[in-house]
Amino acid sequence: MAAAFSSDGEAALRRELRTAAAAAPRSDLDGFYEMGRAAAFVRDGGFRKVALQFPDELLADAVQVAGGLEAATGAEMFVLGDTTYGSCCVDEVAAEHVGAEAVVHYGPACLSPCRKLPVLHIFGQQPLDVGRCAEAFRELYPEQQSRVVVLSDVVYAHAMGELEQQLRPEYPNIIFSRLVYGDPPGPAVPGEERKFGRQFLVEAAGGLQDYAMFYVGAEGLALTSFMLTWNHCPFSSFNPATGCGRRETLNVNRALMRRLYLVERARDASVVGILVGTLGVAGYLALLQHLRELLAWAGKRSYTLAVGKPNPAKLANFPEVDIFVLVACAQNSLLDSSDFYRPVVTPYELELACNPAREWTGNYLTDFRDLLPGACAHVELPLAVPAEEAVPDVSLISGKMRAAHLCGRPSSQPPPSTALACRDQTWALAEISPAASFLESRSWRGLEQQLGQTPVSKAVQGRRGIAIAYEDEGCEQP
Repeated sequence: MAAAFSSDGEAALRRELRTAAAAAPRSDLDGFYEMGRAAAFVRDGGFRKVALQFPDELLADAVQVAGGLEAATGAEMFVLGDTTYGSCCVDEVAAEHVGAEAVVHYGPACLSPCRKLPVLHIFGQQPLDVGRCAEAFRELYPEQQSRVVVLSDVVYAHAMGELEQQLRPEYPNIIFSRLVYGDPPGPAVPGEERKFGRQFLVEAAGGLQDYAMFYVGAEGLALTSFMLTWNHCPFSSFNPATGCGRRETLNVNRALMRRLYLVERARDASVVGILVGTLGVAGYLALLQHLRELLAWAGKRSYTLAVGKPNPAKLANFPEVDIFVLVACAQNSLLDSSDFYRPVVTPYELELACNPAREWTGNYLTDFRDLLPGACAHVELPLAVPAEEAVPDVSLISGKMRAAHLCGRPSSQPPPSTALACRDQTWALAEISPAASFLESRSWRGLEQQLGQTPVSKAVQGRRGIAIAYEDEGCEQP
């Protein structure tokens, strides 16, 4: 646990970066990065400034790719390296800082719809042994009448057509999902599934629960999200890196039990921190407002925090917060908070904790857009509960009685505050809250500007080197 809150920097010093040859062979750059398709996207759109977003493992090729696109299109290219949040999301904020008119996103993507800029996704065509993958599928599903939905990581989507040609003649009930960018036009037809940027049509009378899932890709957040969302379907996977197929032995029910435990922790919380984990996914502002109203209805104090990529050290600066809720894309919402000082839940788990009208149905939601008004899974907050009808609420963790918050639907205008205090000699009034009082009592409250209080001094030369070992440290006498 101690290593999660502090680091001696040794891991960063010993980290090895992949070379351009390891990321993609120089002779295959045009094919791997689909330079022709990217150049056509820029020319057809008439864009003069384009942001190129790379994940860390592909940054070694960024200069060559940007130079090639500038030569082919005449447009100005800007490389976005360190993204504000997860690299799977399009970083529209960083792109707008340079005045970009469009974004070309490279590498794995969550395919969450964006709000403003046109986006072209280029996943990078990772190699896949289609023959070995088909062989592994036959071993896992020897019955040729099996109903199976084939999903894949986006970097292997280019090979799904060839895999379908090999398996379709043998398996008439197989379904291959296809990638969709943004929200598909028109309403969904009966039996159609649209989730995680995948779309497929289920024709069986029993629906999706009569199907098994076959995933092509390595173990990761994408597979975890799929298994939690479609937890009624048995899963199998094929890892292209190892060439092995297996039945997924992850106990989904155990994972759900862990998430439901976090729901109970959210019910016990009185101060909730709303972590902004995306600024590019469409609908995140509406969700922030929805969560504030939900927490106000439940009688909980909420604070909105923008800390970039959350880690234990950052969130440990807010010990007054009982629990955090992360607003992020579907893949990054399931944050493992076992090393964190306070748990981190998803918006759906917070809704289960605070909205008594929402009941657990066995279906887990990782896409926060499903919770917004007008969405398929939106549940309205109930009306105020009379005091004589209030049901006693007991915490399943502490065994103590929880306070019954008999609040009504939050109004557009906040009620006048009755807890006021004099802040300073200007007789400014400030509302007192438990978290604010705790923050006021802390000896260190973060960086403060203190305008007019700090004397002006000339700049002097500082220490040289890195923080772990400055150059002059060895010369100092004890």
